[in-house]
Amino acid sequence: MIDVMFPVVGQSLPVDHSYELYAALSHENTWFHEPDCPARFAPINGQPGTPGLLHLTRDSRLRIRLPPEDIPQALVFAGRSLKIGNFRIRLGVPQVAPLVPAPVLRSPLVIFKNAIEPASFLDHVRQSLDQLKIRGEAVIPVIPGGEREGEFRRRVLRIHGRSIIGYAVHVENLTADESLTLQERGLGGRTRMGCGFFFPMASSGN
Repeated sequence: MIDVMFPVVGQSLPVDHSYELYAALSHENTWFHEPDCPARFAPINGQPGTPGLLHLTRDSRLRIRLPPEDIPQALVFAGRSLKIGNFRIRLGVPQVAPLVPAPVLRSPLVIFKNAIEPASFLDHVRQSLDQLKIRGEAVIPVIPGGEREGEFRRRVLRIHGRSIIGYAVHVENLTADESLTLQERGLGGRTRMGCGFFFPMASSGN
C-alpha cells in the first residue's frame, strides 16, 4: 500500500466530514463506491476554528491509501473541486509516498459497533490489535485545552442524519513490522469512510 497525498485548498470543513468526503470521492470516481475497492482515506487535517468547524491551512492534505497499481484511480482527483456538505474544496497536484514505519501511530477516528464508552472501546481496540499480532499499547488522547480540556477526544461519523460515536486512537511502542501492518490493515469498522486510518504521529492529521 502507498499514500497519495493531495494539497487541499479551501476555507473550512466540518470537523466530522468523513462520510461527506467519502460521498464526494465516490461521486467523482464511482470506483471508490465499489464493494471490492481497496482504497481508504484519512479525514482532511486542519486547525480548530469555529466550534464544529476545521480551518484549512497550507498543510491540509487529503491522504488516500491504496495499492500501487491503483494509483491512476486516485490521480483523477488532481485539480478537482469537491463539495463537502455545504463547503467546497479544491485538490492540488498530489505526491506519492510509501508507508513509513514509526513507533507511534495515530488515527483521527476509530469506530467499533456497540462500543461507545471509552473502556469498552479500548477493549475492542485491544482485541483487534491482538488479532493482528500487534503488541503495541492503545490509548485515547485527551483534549489539551479549552472548555473540554482533559476529556477523551471523541469523534463522530455522521451518515444521513445518524451519528456513530468513535474516538481518536494512538498506538504506541510498535515494532517496524507492527507499524506497517496497522497502517495497511487499519482498525474497526467503516474503514472505507475515513475511519481506522493510521499514520505516524509526525504526519499531518487532526
